Amino acid sequence: MGCMGFGNAQTGQHSWTVDEEASKSIIKRGLELGINFYDTAIAYQAGTSEEYLGKAIKEYAKRDEVVIATKFLPRSQEEIANGISGKEHVRNSLDASLSHLGMDYVDLYIYHMWDWNTPVEEYLAGMAEGVKSGKIRQIGIANCFAWQLAEANAIAKENGWPEFVSVQNHYNLIMREDEREMKVYADERNIALTPYSALAAGCLSKRPGETSKRLEQDAYARLKYDASADKDAKVIARVCEIADARKVSMTEVSLAWLLTKAASPVVGATKISHVEGAVSAVDLKLTDDDIKVLEEFYEPHFLSGVMAQNTPAARTTEQVWIKNGKYAK
Repeated sequence: MGCMGFGNAQTGQHSWTVDEEASKSIIKRGLELGINFYDTAIAYQAGTSEEYLGKAIKEYAKRDEVVIATKFLPRSQEEIANGISGKEHVRNSLDASLSHLGMDYVDLYIYHMWDWNTPVEEYLAGMAEGVKSGKIRQIGIANCFAWQLAEANAIAKENGWPEFVSVQNHYNLIMREDEREMKVYADERNIALTPYSALAAGCLSKRPGETSKRLEQDAYARLKYDASADKDAKVIARVCEIADARKVSMTEVSLAWLLTKAASPVVGATKISHVEGAVSAVDLKLTDDDIKVLEEFYEPHFLSGVMAQNTPAARTTEQVWIKNGKYAK
């Protein structure tokens, strides 16, 4: 379960997130249905997503029976100016996240996006410190290229530090660019793919002409998908066809496809029905012909969102998440 949709809409960058009561009811239903992996971040609604998740887990689950992941952002310009190292930044961010969650440790601590202003060695050293202290079980990375993951893990291995065991990138039926290199590398190295935007902000769960609150209100989601809407339409039409033929939802078809590619897709939910639809996908087994039909019309895409900013130019421009978001203290 992706927890970006949880949090105080007054304190973060998204207006469509759900409040604490709704968040807890969705998490509770997820637990009842067997979901045991919950992914959040300090960036999600200025830490309130972490707070809501932590309270729900404390109330409805045993801590050692769930996997909790959270993420840290790159250093801010203020931190850089004040001489806060990457290692110190990880320590501070981790302690803040654990405080929000009300937990002693996280199972997976994720480097949220590549920081061109900070040597990766500094972040790896900070994460290694967190593992040694028992505050982190494993480490992961998100929004990176295969070469960045390979380089980081080589540096970690050379220094005797923990290596990244998972990668969370933008991957779904209408954004398959990770199949060029990242999926090949991750499969070869036994690194888990935990892709975000599994349903493309609702594009892969809605019939043509239908929309969602998120697509209506979230400029970032539109940034990722509006430009490619025409080429994506053929793929979405195929999802509809198979859903109708198999008498299931588009959500089930889209996620069942992704489950053939990735270890654990991160699926967001802002309604109970979203959780129930996602869980149903586990039982849908697509045939080889189904998969061929779904993949036939895919066309290459330009990278969008955070990945479009993963260039050396990021040294002088703030990432979209940092520019539009707020740091949680």
